[in-house]
Amino acid sequence: MGQQIERLARLVAETPTEAIPPEVREHAKLVVLDTLGVLLAGSEQPEVARLRDRLVASGGAGATVLARGCPRADLRTAALLNAIAARSIEMSEAHRFVSCQGGAQILPAVLADGETTGASGSEALAALVVGYEAAVRIGAAAKGRRLVHQNGTWPLLGAVAAGARVRGLSAAQTSRALRIGATLVLVPSYTNAVAGATALNVAGGMSSFAGTLAPDLALAGFEAQPDAIEEAFRELVGDGFDATRVDEGLGEQWRMVQTQFRVRACCTPIFAALDALEEVLAELRPRPDDIERIEAEVWRFAAAMSERDPRNAFAAHYSFPHAAAATVVRGHAGYNAFTEEALHDPAIVALRQRVSIREEPAFTAQAPRLKPGRVTVVLRDGRRATRTVESARGDHQRPFARADLLAKFRELAGMVLQPQGVGAVEELVGRLDRLPDVRELVEAVRAHSR
Repeated sequence: MGQQIERLARLVAETPTEAIPPEVREHAKLVVLDTLGVLLAGSEQPEVARLRDRLVASGGAGATVLARGCPRADLRTAALLNAIAARSIEMSEAHRFVSCQGGAQILPAVLADGETTGASGSEALAALVVGYEAAVRIGAAAKGRRLVHQNGTWPLLGAVAAGARVRGLSAAQTSRALRIGATLVLVPSYTNAVAGATALNVAGGMSSFAGTLAPDLALAGFEAQPDAIEEAFRELVGDGFDATRVDEGLGEQWRMVQTQFRVRACCTPIFAALDALEEVLAELRPRPDDIERIEAEVWRFAAAMSERDPRNAFAAHYSFPHAAAATVVRGHAGYNAFTEEALHDPAIVALRQRVSIREEPAFTAQAPRLKPGRVTVVLRDGRRATRTVESARGDHQRPFARADLLAKFRELAGMVLQPQGVGAVEELVGRLDRLPDVRELVEAVRAHSR
């Protein structure tokens, strides 16, 4: 049995909440607030609403589905639906150095488990932190295969760790739950994204589903092989696993503070290029029809996001031509730049055809430490300008101001909550570590739903 996984399990099960540094707990609250806003807005997506209607109608009650009307469902259905919603609009935070959208895939399990067990806000917050730690550390140790998306992979084990913490499992039980979780890991493909396949979000939802299931399997006495995690990522869903990376600085270096928040509703690899585009637009101030072409140079992964005619609004999240055109036409690449209406906006459609993106090998060599982007805008009158950005806004090196993230939360949460509810949820998250029962937060969402 890998000793690194055992040490990680002990951290998850035995770290007192007060041993988590105050700055980490405060950052975790910001992740909670950000994820709740994204989740609530995502719950309005048509396919999410239709799935909710189907599953809630046949399910029991036990946990709250955070959506308009806040229907009740069984524990695992609520976790599944909430995590799918959190994944569906491509605005959840992500880790800067490891492909991991921990908040979206772990927090729904924490809230569902916390609501059914009556966990305190402090314990829920600690569960999120240690679950995030498990997800990122296992992700850092794993060598993912080229096409495997992170949805349902190491974040799933992070959700299992968080669920085990909320349930009060011992270190040995947590280890077993994590190793059981290795049999539940999924292998969605990155090509789902550019193809507009919203099934990709279901894999993220299954992380929280597993986060509520694997602890029960461990408590029921199911067994797992000693090296289940190592084997899964070394030979089954990955091409290698360096176990020494699991416990590097364990308990001293907290991975959650390395999150990258988003105010744009598109995939993070193209953010530096969009930053560069905004700088050029500020200099040239062109109208859409003034632009002859927009050329972007990016690192290899970002260069794949080249589709000029995305098949649906979900695919548009992964199209640099669409994100760039929307930035020019609408002045931003936020939530409303990626709706079906925006997808078919004639001005955006026309400009997308004049946007290109390609790999710059020198940028690829700098990733993942840096994920640069360079953009050149050429106008019909012959003027042109180029800007290069090494590190996108939103990561721990160039963080957004708290005011920017609060504005994002208020906009997204306001799609589902009444105005006073947006303020109430914001205030409760601010003192989450002092709430005697996390159900107080969930009930605020229910009470103020439109």
